[in-house]
Amino acid sequence: TGGYPSPHVCSFRERMLVVGRPLSESAIRQYAAEIREAVVRHDLTFFEAVTVLAMYAFRADGVEMAVMEVGLGGRLDATNVVSPEVTAVTNVAMDHSDYLGDTLAAIAREKAGIIKPGVPFFTAETDPEIRAIMRGLAEAAGAPFVAVEAPADSDVQVDDAHTTLTVETAPWGRLTIRTPLVGYHQAANAALAVKMLEELDEPWRPDADEVLEGFASVVYHGRDEIARLDGRTWLFDVAHNTAGIHSLVDTIDRLELQRPLVGLIGVLGDKDWHTMLPPLLSRMDAAFLTQPPSAPAERRWDPVEVADQVDSLTVVRVVEDFVEAMRRAAERAGQGTVVVTGSVHTVGSAMRLLGLDPLGE
Repeated sequence: TGGYPSPHVCSFRERMLVVGRPLSESAIRQYAAEIREAVVRHDLTFFEAVTVLAMYAFRADGVEMAVMEVGLGGRLDATNVVSPEVTAVTNVAMDHSDYLGDTLAAIAREKAGIIKPGVPFFTAETDPEIRAIMRGLAEAAGAPFVAVEAPADSDVQVDDAHTTLTVETAPWGRLTIRTPLVGYHQAANAALAVKMLEELDEPWRPDADEVLEGFASVVYHGRDEIARLDGRTWLFDVAHNTAGIHSLVDTIDRLELQRPLVGLIGVLGDKDWHTMLPPLLSRMDAAFLTQPPSAPAERRWDPVEVADQVDSLTVVRVVEDFVEAMRRAAERAGQGTVVVTGSVHTVGSAMRLLGLDPLGE
């Protein structure tokens, strides 16, 4: 089995998984050297080149079934060259509007570009209008359309280490799934994944025990991930758009996190921080706006300008130096909780500084 998630949080190696494990640096270097001439000849973008590298590695390592995460949109994304067994769109949110369109309907059409004739298409989207657009595109392509309902709140339990949900399935009956991914939104994602697994034919469809084991052993860093260091709680979430922030806020509301809650927030300049910050700051006792050091220079925000414009009752400080901002956030939190969010760059930088790089690099 292979996995192609993106972007990475701390290490580039996170992007290519075989049997659940990242490829070694030596293997990546070898495969990259072998495809280099083609990548240069075709003048590929970074993501196109990495997609080619992943597919080349999967073939070389004997991968038979892979999960490929779309990078941007769907219709024109590099991953859309595959011939899938199933396809899915979790939901549609306002993001990457400069590329995908400035309405949810336009973005939905771009994302639905992964629909293929005869290939079952799944979505957990709840908006009736967006769901209708996807249904229409699936029917036009001759693809079976499956709308997956989110589990009832009463069927989901969220704590600081797990999410547990109960689902009814055709092949396995009633399943109680427990995953280390935290948040109600992860229960909705899990329900969608279960329905996709149901659709697989033999020999690809797992049995019930394998389904439960798979969910229980999921590793996906920086998504409402909680760590405790020196008596202090750290909550890492890569939420980089308004929908992601709302999921984070919902998770915060469901957990009994030690107070004070202090935000360490770094957002890219092309993101809609105007709508991201208010719901987040409303849950914080204090917040520090900072500049993640790994953010590309052309995409950096101006936290001073942001602080001047944001309307919040929460005490907001600007500390552009990331290391100093981390120190002050930790100091302000004391034995409470630091919430690190706003970007993959922010979370990755903080995890590395705290020695929490998943691969130890």
